[in-house]
Amino acid sequence: MRQETLPATGPLDSKTGMRYSSFVERTTGEGSRAWEIHDRASEMEKAGRDIIFLSIGDPDFDTPPPIVDAVMESLRQGRTHYTAMAGILPLREAIAARHHKLTGQRLDADAVVVTAGAQCGLFSAMLCLAGPGDEVIVPEPMYVTYEAVVGVTGARLVRVPLRAERGFHLDPDDLAAAITPRSRVLLINFPHNPTGAVLTCDELEAVAEIAKRHDLWVVSDEVYATLTYEQPHRSIVSIPGMAERTVVVDSLSKSHAMTGWRLGWTLSTGDMPGHLKNLALCMLYGCPPFIQDAALTALTNEFDEVDIMRAAFRDRRDLLVERLNAMPRIGCLKPEGSMFLMVDVRDSGLSSMDFAWRLLETEGVSALPCDGFGPSGEGYLRVSLSSPTAELNEFCDRLERMLRGLNS
Repeated sequence: MRQETLPATGPLDSKTGMRYSSFVERTTGEGSRAWEIHDRASEMEKAGRDIIFLSIGDPDFDTPPPIVDAVMESLRQGRTHYTAMAGILPLREAIAARHHKLTGQRLDADAVVVTAGAQCGLFSAMLCLAGPGDEVIVPEPMYVTYEAVVGVTGARLVRVPLRAERGFHLDPDDLAAAITPRSRVLLINFPHNPTGAVLTCDELEAVAEIAKRHDLWVVSDEVYATLTYEQPHRSIVSIPGMAERTVVVDSLSKSHAMTGWRLGWTLSTGDMPGHLKNLALCMLYGCPPFIQDAALTALTNEFDEVDIMRAAFRDRRDLLVERLNAMPRIGCLKPEGSMFLMVDVRDSGLSSMDFAWRLLETEGVSALPCDGFGPSGEGYLRVSLSSPTAELNEFCDRLERMLRGLNS
């Protein structure tokens, strides 16, 4: 019997000629290529070059020692076996309590699903909410993984520009103009990465009204919720009518300097936690109990280190804003939150990509070109605040030297 040949759907392996699923093509894009400079900088450092890394959002502070002690004690107690798919109950209760403190929304432990970092939570939520034929609206510049997170679902990514003249705040009119009959999900990230923008209450309420009017799901990435400077973060779930259509994603990575611990969570209502739990069953089969025990310690105690870290980021922000705005042909807006700063290099005569590569090759500074974050990022670099003051001053000195070379 002749075997029916199905149409090819994915790329061929460059070495074996075997074919992959089309899924692998949807995990790439400009966002994934944004890290090429960071990877090159790592290679240069290994070869002996003195490199200043401002390209990654990893706090340069240690995880508070009691949290480290908690994981060690948990390991000694043999907490190395399977656990509940959605996370251990005490941790989910603590997450729900933290969420209530931050947003005013009361949820019980059943609303929480623990994931391997916020990135896993975003990926899981999007798989449950969008699919082929749907449209997912994302303000951009956007965090570099969002393109692939939307792409793997088969949905179409619709970009809404965040404009510099508005301080990179989302314009509700721009959002409304992007809505079509296929619009399904709005993915927002405020405090924002990479721009540092924090929406005002009026802006957030306008966004919520649009979501309700057009029956949109909202996925709210709030990993920087505790890292704001002049005004506190307000979650969209605090607005009446939004809780039942919103999935909040959060983690301890930025708030407690725990990026490598890979512990995050989702909060949602209705049937959504059950769907996310089913996905966790077939993807994660639960998160390590010893990591969850440490996260419980983080959430049920107050640490001076957390406040010290936030104050340090604010001081570093102020330093960079002052120094960068005194330089010729570049500038920056003062970020209202997160741990990043957008450097405007449009008057340098170079694209953001060319500027970033020259800064690395000539001065040994690794910063990300923001065109990898979306078209609205062209002409900007993202600089992380996750380096000590002395290193940030050295970065400014090296940048000034490069700019003098451009002007000569």
